[in-house]
Amino acid sequence: MIRAFIEYYEAALSTGKIPANSDMSGASCRVACVGAGSWGKNLVRNFSELGALAAICEPDRARREETGRGYPNVPLVDSFERIILDWQIQAVAIATPAETHGKLVRQALEAGKDVFVEKPICLSVTEAEELVCLAEERKRVLMVGHLLWYHPAVLKLKELVDQGALGRIQYIYSNRLNLGRFRREENILWSFAPHDVSVILGLAGEMPEQVHALGGNYLHNGIADVTVSTLAFRSGVRAHIFVSWLHPYKDQRMVVVGDRRMAVFNDVEEKDKLLLYPHTIEWKNQMPVPSKAEAEAVPFEWEEPLRAECRHFLECVATRETPRTDGREAVRVLQVLQECQRWLDGRAAPTSKAYMAHDSAFIDDGVEIGEGTRIWHVSHIMKGSKIGKNCRIGQNVVIGPNVAIGENCKIQNNVSVYEGVTLEDHVFCGPSMVFTNVYNPRSEIPRMSELRPTLVKRGATLGANCTILCGLTIGEYSFVGAGAVVLKDVPPYALVVGNPARRVGWMCKCGNRFRRGDKGFRKSKCDACGLSYPKVSNSRA
Repeated sequence: MIRAFIEYYEAALSTGKIPANSDMSGASCRVACVGAGSWGKNLVRNFSELGALAAICEPDRARREETGRGYPNVPLVDSFERIILDWQIQAVAIATPAETHGKLVRQALEAGKDVFVEKPICLSVTEAEELVCLAEERKRVLMVGHLLWYHPAVLKLKELVDQGALGRIQYIYSNRLNLGRFRREENILWSFAPHDVSVILGLAGEMPEQVHALGGNYLHNGIADVTVSTLAFRSGVRAHIFVSWLHPYKDQRMVVVGDRRMAVFNDVEEKDKLLLYPHTIEWKNQMPVPSKAEAEAVPFEWEEPLRAECRHFLECVATRETPRTDGREAVRVLQVLQECQRWLDGRAAPTSKAYMAHDSAFIDDGVEIGEGTRIWHVSHIMKGSKIGKNCRIGQNVVIGPNVAIGENCKIQNNVSVYEGVTLEDHVFCGPSMVFTNVYNPRSEIPRMSELRPTLVKRGATLGANCTILCGLTIGEYSFVGAGAVVLKDVPPYALVVGNPARRVGWMCKCGNRFRRGDKGFRKSKCDACGLSYPKVSNSRA
């Protein structure tokens, strides 16, 4: 399909239908709405009223004809491919079933379209991360429909929290309850909770350390109708989210408890949707006593949230700014939802996360990370990998898939530990050093079946910007100098430098060079720490 798009685009260039310097971004954005169902029709209405509706894609014939009666001058198509191939359409707004989101977003990004997609971005954290990277590579706008962040009351609440008007945040809870609309394609957690997770993460300003969820399936086997999810944050903030489509009345309420004030956002209320309660807790005779006060309505300028959301997307397309609810924010929400789902499925271990990962780090399903390990900005731990205790993983590090790393290892910034590489305990990888895993790679010839394993033994140091050819063993406590290119095995304790790397000495466990005994027959001793070594070979690396 993408090849067809390229051929179509090149043909249009050759005929002059597209100016040669066109970036398909014109003064006014043209958006195609994909899906005109119960929610998609609202996107159609708003983009039409904003003057940006270029086409409507709806495969259901009856729904397409019904939609067409309301928008007689807007092209209606039944194929997403026709939208992709239309160079005049700069952006798409996707409101299809959740299980289709990932595929449609990818196709649109690959075709050079900016994308707005309703929540969730897709159903897998790994796929979401790939879509975010694809959008960044193609320099496309990727925005996800977390609608509450375009509600003026929520924006005002965020402002109050950031200004400290509530004091130190202690507890947040959210109810999203109603009778229906029942679904078979997704449970209540995925249908209702993404909005609340998004807002709670934004108000807390961090990712939770612990997530727990309980639910009940009453109408359909295996599809939760009611769930309660709890989140615990490092700062001490706690939160819970109660969602249900088996509730006798509609309730959409979020309560934020601070040590100075409490805020209530009630979206069901016609007016005074945001209230501040200046309640305080006083201590008398060593007992907490509540001191209640009248609620204060918080004023804000009203605008329909969906209209504000659609307009924000158009502004981001025009200015190329990052959306308020971009792909990375969507990934964080998806991480929490997936952890909740694991609890609902009975697959989550009832223990707290014993390692630390920065909010921007990507941790795939099916990894093992030891207690005390710390993982920093935009690093990615891929599926099947195992990392031991007390490791330090720097920024922009990629590990895996299926990589084993021992305990107390340090991997500095910009290192990729590919499949086939094994690090034993106490290995140090300097900044931007390079591992390989295929001896003779070609882009057009798959060779992942020809991986050559690399083993880095206990205590070895790999200096900054060095390169380790695949299929080698780096001996225990050896030392590879900065920028060295290692083409053969490195003996234990050897110091190697240069291109190609050659042995120029011996290194002690303490990281200092030691004197080798004459002709290798006398004991060698480290002057720095006094540690002695038996006979050391004269063999060269």
